[in-house]
Amino acid sequence: MSTGQATGHLKKHPSETAQVPMTKSHESNFVDAKRCGAIILLAACCAPLLAKPGNEVPTATRVAHPIEFSEETRIRQDLVQVALARETADLVIRGATVLDVFTLTWEPDQDIVVRGKRIAWVGPSGQWKGKYSKVFEAKGLWAVPGFGESHKHIESTLLSPEWEAALVVPLGNTWTTEGSHEFSNVSGGHNVEFWLTPERHGSPLKIFPALGSATPPSAFEVGGGNYAYTEVAKNIQSSLEVQGLDEVMDWPAVSIPTHPGYQRIWEDIQATRDNRGVIDGHGAGLWDLDRINAFAATGLSSDHETRIAEEAWDKVQRGLFLQLRDENIERAVPLFVRKGLKDWSNISVVTDDRNVADTIKQGTMNYHVQLAIRMGAPPEAAYAMASLNPAKHAHMDPIVGSIAPGRYADVVLLTSVKDVAIKYVFANGQLAAQDGKYLLPVPKIDWPAWATDTINIGRKLTAKDFEIRAPADRKTTVTAAIQSPNYTEPEQKTAVLPVVDGVVQRDLEHDIVKVAIVDRYTGKARLGKMFWTGLGPKTPDSAIATSVSHDLHNITVVGSSDAAMATAVNRIAAIKGGIVLVDRGKVTAEMRLEIGGLMTSRPIVDAAASMEDLYAKSDGVEWIGSPGFPRRVIFAMITCSPYTWRLVVPYTGNPSGLVLLQTGKTMPIVW
Repeated sequence: MSTGQATGHLKKHPSETAQVPMTKSHESNFVDAKRCGAIILLAACCAPLLAKPGNEVPTATRVAHPIEFSEETRIRQDLVQVALARETADLVIRGATVLDVFTLTWEPDQDIVVRGKRIAWVGPSGQWKGKYSKVFEAKGLWAVPGFGESHKHIESTLLSPEWEAALVVPLGNTWTTEGSHEFSNVSGGHNVEFWLTPERHGSPLKIFPALGSATPPSAFEVGGGNYAYTEVAKNIQSSLEVQGLDEVMDWPAVSIPTHPGYQRIWEDIQATRDNRGVIDGHGAGLWDLDRINAFAATGLSSDHETRIAEEAWDKVQRGLFLQLRDENIERAVPLFVRKGLKDWSNISVVTDDRNVADTIKQGTMNYHVQLAIRMGAPPEAAYAMASLNPAKHAHMDPIVGSIAPGRYADVVLLTSVKDVAIKYVFANGQLAAQDGKYLLPVPKIDWPAWATDTINIGRKLTAKDFEIRAPADRKTTVTAAIQSPNYTEPEQKTAVLPVVDGVVQRDLEHDIVKVAIVDRYTGKARLGKMFWTGLGPKTPDSAIATSVSHDLHNITVVGSSDAAMATAVNRIAAIKGGIVLVDRGKVTAEMRLEIGGLMTSRPIVDAAASMEDLYAKSDGVEWIGSPGFPRRVIFAMITCSPYTWRLVVPYTGNPSGLVLLQTGKTMPIVW
């Protein structure tokens, strides 16, 4: 596939020596419109009649009280006039070979005519006869639609969304379905407002919030948000940019009518359906046919948690929209090719979770498209899996996902299709990136207190707060419950631990340290604490703590001493959220995350440098399991299916905090 000579550059139309006057409708193109999703009504029968004698409008067709047209309608009215060459275009991207994602074919020597932020016309070069202000020569380049994530947690980049744009737009991403149960657990009442704010300030990254079904993640937790029927319905109704419900993860609550979370999760599902939203799923561990069928029967429309290739095939056969990432692409795509899959439209590729430092090294959707092609997917289908397919799933395809009229002018220009070699990225009709460099200003947003003041422990903690006392009748040893990451065993494992002066001790020789979950919402300094293995520091007087603690995002801390654990947690409170490393009693590295305790509003280079420093300093600590920073610590307290026993902040009826997620059964941590 030859790419020819790339000549991409902007220049003025030779016939346009003066600035084109802008009409009121023209100006509206530059304002962020309320988007209409999949419910744009095209009233073709109401086209204006010619104003000539004898063509009077019949009385029956007159509108007595005409409504004021919305911004979206005015933009589309304007696009009609540009397409008909009656109004001036702002930009023509000329001569590219364009991927038509509707037919999965390449159209050579095409012009893309842009008015404001939208595409007005696409077709053979030179055929559109209207006037334009600027032209961008794209001959020799391949044009594909801006990439869209059908499932991503922007919080996982550790960047606030305005800086996320600067990170991912040069990689081809121009829109994201935000799986918003991270920030919604911090500030549920402001969740939608938070995600829509950057675009209102001029950020080119379009964000479609999917409301966090895991708000809270389980029936045994309380955080900064609570979504049931009323909250979900109101949020979807508040903006056409709200896609629906994010990954329904609590399968026990969905499938067991006696489960304490059953009522709330089904209210979330019904509220989304009642308001015509998309209901996304999370089918981790559901690979047998009975549960796959049950999962699809609920109305959960997607899954990004397939692990086995045959599982992915079984799920797509039962109507689930697959969101493949990393190793899932490597496993599933070759099987789909062997089986002769003809229609790839129910499959997408996604990033899900990846921090800023790793994104700089690996990429995002650009990497996944390349991987899908390498695994055997037809290139045209691979690009559709990153554009049209996720847009249709989100019901946002009238505005994103293709290079077609009415859609945002999000165009990725490539020098190589197979290698996903990105030369230029247009977002909202602006040249936003070139050769991996972001060209637009990052808006300065003064985030309010509900976004920046979210760590409320209530007081400074001490080593004594992390002690675990033995029962009065146990003077030398106790039996202790021992947790570890990703615990799926039906029975809670135990170990015998020593007691000194009434306090239960760690057993570092056998890789048993201590973990605690610290309530950061109520100001009551409540802690759940127990013994732990599989992850954590073995170096004396060391700890790792994080306020990024999926999915409720209380503070998780793992340590080899109680004093080190207290130091790490107190430092997180002082910096208003983040990840802190304590090595031999001293804070040696930290990643400050002052936005919701999840993200930072800092330049990409600064944020990545903090993460790299954390990685480097972690190399000096001896860790259980494997060397280096324990990346899975942020998932240590995850409470979604298929995990079983898990430690949460103690609540009424469960003074230890240890609970079996499937049933609500509790047990002590020592006895």
